[in-house]
Amino acid sequence: MIQINLIPDIKQELLRAQTTRRTAISVSIFVGLGAAGVVVALAVILGVQLVHENVAQGNIKTEYSKFKGVENIEDVLTIQNQLKTIQSYQDKRTIDSRLFDVLVAINPNSPNNVRFSSVKLDPSTNLLSIEGSAVNGYAATETLQKTILNTKVESGTGNNVVTTALTDDVVIGETSYGEAADGTRVLSFTISFVYPGGLFDNTIKDIKIVTPTAKTDVTDSKTRVPESLFTQKVSTDTQGGN
Repeated sequence: MIQINLIPDIKQELLRAQTTRRTAISVSIFVGLGAAGVVVALAVILGVQLVHENVAQGNIKTEYSKFKGVENIEDVLTIQNQLKTIQSYQDKRTIDSRLFDVLVAINPNSPNNVRFSSVKLDPSTNLLSIEGSAVNGYAATETLQKTILNTKVESGTGNNVVTTALTDDVVIGETSYGEAADGTRVLSFTISFVYPGGLFDNTIKDIKIVTPTAKTDVTDSKTRVPESLFTQKVSTDTQGGN
């Protein structure tokens, strides 16, 4: 079958150009609509973020005003002041275990050694109160009193050693004879004295208890406490004096 092209070539070129233009216009319209949609979406997201930010800032201002109304809030909330508070508590912490080393140090040698049944420490007044018993009677309590009065506390090292008396007054209270748990007849007594400040302070290092017969390092509670240092309270039967 024979086909005859009745449309001139120039007409065909024109038709192809029009088709191409319509296609380009259509594509441009779709691209424009897509870009407009993206812009609208971004605008909505930005608007939501701005609203959220404004609400958050309002809440922050409200809560900040509440905190600012609390007295000394800066001292409570800042990390620096919290660390200072922790350090303050650490500086005030006492090393009460040094007490056992003090008791070992002041206990006279046999036959005047004593055994303690009750030890009370009052940090508010620096008062140390002791109840005990002695097989050697009044001679032992007198020796204990003299040992305490002649005991010194050394702190520091080298040329920076500071020496302080353990106390300048020892009070012996009630004394009475009685029977110990093992049946031994002993003198029970109470004794008290005021110790120097810093004896149990953890910030003071290199502390030693110096008695007329020995020197004991109590910095880190290094002395092993013998079981024989303590005893049960004595059942008294006769009141006596010292």
